[in-house]
Amino acid sequence: MSGPPLPAALTVVVPCYKEAANVAPMVARLDTALRGIAWEAVFVDDDSPDGTAAEVRAVAARDPRVRCIRRIGRRGLASAVTEGALASSAEFVAVIDGDLQHDETILPAMLEAVRGGAEVAVGSRHVEGGAASEGFSAARGAVSGAGTRLAQALLPTPVGDPMSGFFLLRRDLFEALAPRLSARGFKILLDVLLSAGRPLRVAEVPYHFRPREAGESKLDATVLLEFVGLLLDKALGGWLPWRFVSFAAVGAVGVLVHLAALYVAVDLFGIGFAAAQWVATFVAMTANFVLNNRITYRDLRLRGPRLWRGLLLFYLVCGIGAVANVGIAGLLLREDVVGWRLAGAAGALLTVVWNYAVSSTLVWRAR
Repeated sequence: MSGPPLPAALTVVVPCYKEAANVAPMVARLDTALRGIAWEAVFVDDDSPDGTAAEVRAVAARDPRVRCIRRIGRRGLASAVTEGALASSAEFVAVIDGDLQHDETILPAMLEAVRGGAEVAVGSRHVEGGAASEGFSAARGAVSGAGTRLAQALLPTPVGDPMSGFFLLRRDLFEALAPRLSARGFKILLDVLLSAGRPLRVAEVPYHFRPREAGESKLDATVLLEFVGLLLDKALGGWLPWRFVSFAAVGAVGVLVHLAALYVAVDLFGIGFAAAQWVATFVAMTANFVLNNRITYRDLRLRGPRLWRGLLLFYLVCGIGAVANVGIAGLLLREDVVGWRLAGAAGALLTVVWNYAVSSTLVWRAR
């Protein structure tokens, strides 16, 4: 009779959303690539509607090295990786996408690199021997390329592929960094490198990024905006919530939308200024709602009936904020506390804080 299985030396964290068709092939490929290494796979599923979690459990019933964490009401690759890594007891943790585009056959080389002294081993498309063109559409390549160039300019650690989602490190290092991680968006490796507070010893192992075989890509232009938000969060030292920074940035875009709508209503359609101001206000609020739903609250995105309920609540919240803006600014001006510029700025700041606080509580509240 054989004894109990050896404890895993390596935990492979697989964040996934709508990847049911890729679960069994992923486990089979890990089994082949990691022969001779005690490993486990932790699939972290964001409550996929395609039955990803059920598929993982079906595989786990046959293979005790496979586990599933199903998250309800939470979404996002970075936070999924964090939860999966913190659920590990192995000495080493690797992160690999669930879409089969990363080359799992280089995992042993990545493990040896960390055992040999590197603090992080990165599966890299942008060092000699690596390639990304086959797995990228033109749009996705443009988004990734722009993010890579910006990250390389800001990172204290020279890394050829800082946007990679394929890396390996010691679990105790990840645990030490976890409290400092933003755990937002898609770029968890960049978060790790920026949160260390010092240059890390990085080894890059080349691989060829594969075309997706099943499922659909989750990368779009909003991922680049989330990436910029991550950089701002780190630049500000985390003293302002990332969501607030994003909410305020969307509000600034809303001002431009308001002015553009006002111009169209007055100059092109000849609508009176008072009526045009109302039209522009509703257009700007609608644009702000859409952008916040797509970017600021991406992990809590409203859909279906909840989307329309949220939009109506957002109109109400912003309407109250606008009244408060005018009231506070007018009071400060009447009492001769400050000049009209500071009075206007104080009213605007109050509006942003009010809109953010109430929107987070009522419109996009976590379930």
